[in-house]
Order: sequence, then structure tokens, then C-alpha cells
Amino acid sequence: MNPQVTTLGRSQSAAMSTNKVVRNTYMLLSMTLAFAALTAGASMALNLPHPGMIITLVGYFGLLFLTTKFRDSGLGIAFVFALTGFMGYTLGPILNAYLALPNGTQVVMMAMGGTAAIFLGLSAYVMTTRKDFSFMGGFLMVGILVAFLAGLGAIFFEMPGLSLAVSAMFVLLMSGLILYETSNIIHGGETNYIMATVTLFVSIFNLFTSLLHLLGFASND
Repeated sequence: MNPQVTTLGRSQSAAMSTNKVVRNTYMLLSMTLAFAALTAGASMALNLPHPGMIITLVGYFGLLFLTTKFRDSGLGIAFVFALTGFMGYTLGPILNAYLALPNGTQVVMMAMGGTAAIFLGLSAYVMTTRKDFSFMGGFLMVGILVAFLAGLGAIFFEMPGLSLAVSAMFVLLMSGLILYETSNIIHGGETNYIMATVTLFVSIFNLFTSLLHLLGFASND
């Protein structure tokens, strides 16, 4: 067998597999974003209270664990929707709190617009240039862990200044995570579209809430 033909066949197979992951990821991502928006809207309409930090963390990490465990089966998709729906529910009370402020509607719309612009811009950049951002993996993992712990400290010790710094850190880290994960998908580093969807969804969610916090502070709200 001609080795050049074999290599070409493998390259075409790898490209088809990558395109399938990309297609499935963005299809599932759009569906989960819509579902999260629906649960957030229901939470807002019913004026449901925020579940609190403990329940939020248990729900988030518990559903994330189940999604990861069943990522290669149909149950994985069910847990993706459970996770994103739960995150949408926790977002509802936060949005109600901002919308109740004098300048709340503008802050929320600006945060939504900023999130969409950052995500689409960074995704388009990676897709068109096809640059490899895999080198960012270790830095992002450490940075997110540090920012998460600092965020918990800001909440428990009521330190508004640290909370703002954490939000700014998360804007940068989530932007980096979007670059990293998109690059990972198109270069074949991530072959599971369920996990790719979760990573991008969490990036968008944290990017939005962080921008909401920063813009609210900038607007004196």
C-alpha cells in the first residue's frame, strides 16, 4: 500500500472527526445556552431566591462530576442540560437584583453584548488563524484555581475590592479558556463534544457574571 495514500486517508479521517466534534459542540452549546436562558427567565418570573453559596457549589460540582463520568453516553447529554439549567436558575435571582437598580437594564444589556462580542471574536480568531493555544493549559488551570479561592475569600470575608479584582481576573481567564478550548477542539486535542460544550458554557457564564459585576460597579450600582 502506498504510504502517501495511507497518510492522506488518515489526515482526511482526522479532519472529518474534528469537523464532527466542532459541529456537535456548537450545536449542543447553542441548545444549552437557550435552555439556561429559559431556566433563568423562569427563575426571574417566579422571583425565586438564590439557593446560596453551599447549594450552588454542591449542585455545580455534583452535576459537573456526573457529566464528566457519563460523557461517553446518552446520560452525559442529560446531565449537561441539568448542569446548564441549574446554572441558569442561579443566574435568575442575580439578574433580578441588577434589573431592580436604576441603571440595571443597561448594565445587563452591556454585559450580554460584551460577552457575545468577546466569545464570537475570540472563537472567530482561532477558527480563522488556527493558532495552537495548548500552551495556555497549565497557566489557566492554576489561574482559575487561585481566582476561585480568592473569590471565596472575598465572599466570606466581605472584601468588595478583592471581589472586583477576582471578577477582572475571571474576565481574562475565561477569555483565555475560550481561546484554549476552541484551539483544543480544532486541533483534535478535545474529541468529546460534551466536555467541550461544558467548558465553553462555563467560560461564557463566568465571563458574563464577571462583566456584570464590573459594569455594575462602574455604574455605581
